[in-house]
Amino acid sequence: MTAQAQQRVTRLATLTAVHRAFHWLHLHQPQLRLWQLEMLSIPAPPFGEDARATWFLDRFRALGLTRVHRDAAGNALAELTPPTPSDAAPCVLLSAHLDTVFPADTPSIPTEDGPRILCPGACDNAAGLTALLAIAAALRFANITPPIPILFAANVGEEGEGDLRGMRHLFTSSPYKNRIAAAIALEGSGTNAVVTRALGSRRFRLTVTGPGGHSWSDAGTPNPIFILSRALAAISALDLPTTPRTTLNAGQITGGTSINSIPEQASALLDLRSTDAHQLQLTETELRQTLEASLEQESIPYTLELIGDRPAAALPDDSPLLKTVRAVDRHLTLRTEPRIGSTDANLPLSLDIPAIALGAGGAGGGIHTLQEWYDPTGRETALRRILLTLLDTLSQHVHHEQ
Repeated sequence: MTAQAQQRVTRLATLTAVHRAFHWLHLHQPQLRLWQLEMLSIPAPPFGEDARATWFLDRFRALGLTRVHRDAAGNALAELTPPTPSDAAPCVLLSAHLDTVFPADTPSIPTEDGPRILCPGACDNAAGLTALLAIAAALRFANITPPIPILFAANVGEEGEGDLRGMRHLFTSSPYKNRIAAAIALEGSGTNAVVTRALGSRRFRLTVTGPGGHSWSDAGTPNPIFILSRALAAISALDLPTTPRTTLNAGQITGGTSINSIPEQASALLDLRSTDAHQLQLTETELRQTLEASLEQESIPYTLELIGDRPAAALPDDSPLLKTVRAVDRHLTLRTEPRIGSTDANLPLSLDIPAIALGAGGAGGGIHTLQEWYDPTGRETALRRILLTLLDTLSQHVHHEQ
């Protein structure tokens, strides 16, 4: 943390407009709760975020944001711009992901138990999405005009096989791809943590196929489930490093049609993760070699299909963005806790664009289960943290451009 960052943040926090924004956040916690309950009642399963994205477009318009639209990937986007916006100006991205991990037939009916909101996705990521609206509303109420545009994104495709497709589009294919100077992703609960290291992952579908047949009359025909099981046993014996930490999981097995049928196909979903990009590549090579050695003895074909690729990367310790977070935390008497995680920040970090993920305050539990819950008590502090971090980041990139 530099003295300059601390001075900037201290000066920001004394501005009348910033106090107005803080005041809005203080007074409108009931409104935030209503927004959260309303968005939770709109399911957003993987690849099914359309209805919730439409709801966000309506909220963005009601808040008076500009350039409200959905992009080609399905992200709900809006801007808060200077009086004379430029399509070439750098911008800062503030985002939260729309999707949950739950399939389309999962009931999405939020209930309340005291301060707790109970619903699949209540914390991950309705908490982040609510914070996204809160910051936009507070800025508008306080009449804060940013020096460069803020791009608000309720984005698709963060979870599972979504494979960061919303972020991937923004940073590689959209009109904003060369304009985003820094990115702040809002993710779940918590106030002190800041994700500065991107946990990399490679995800695969391993499929074994065969002729199939009757369990009695065709006995002896190669059985894809048995063959797949032997291959999984082989890769489960891989010696994975603890430094850098690397993990391999088989998360789902499918195949077969009945108990008395030799299946024609069997598949497994594999999740390989590492904190180090080079180690991720080395372990993938070892995985492929092990499968080849195991399956080349069999008489039926197999495929290993890549279905997900989240790059590993890290924000440098001397990054101005991290200095800003530390200065904000000191001002708010918070303890900065750098973390590693797999979030929407992975993509910009892998492109050397400064990025972090911040919690939206409060507390949560049962993440990725039907018993998921979120308690917004105390989230106002985290919202102040997000607001100050965003405002200081905006000012830094204006000065950099000049």
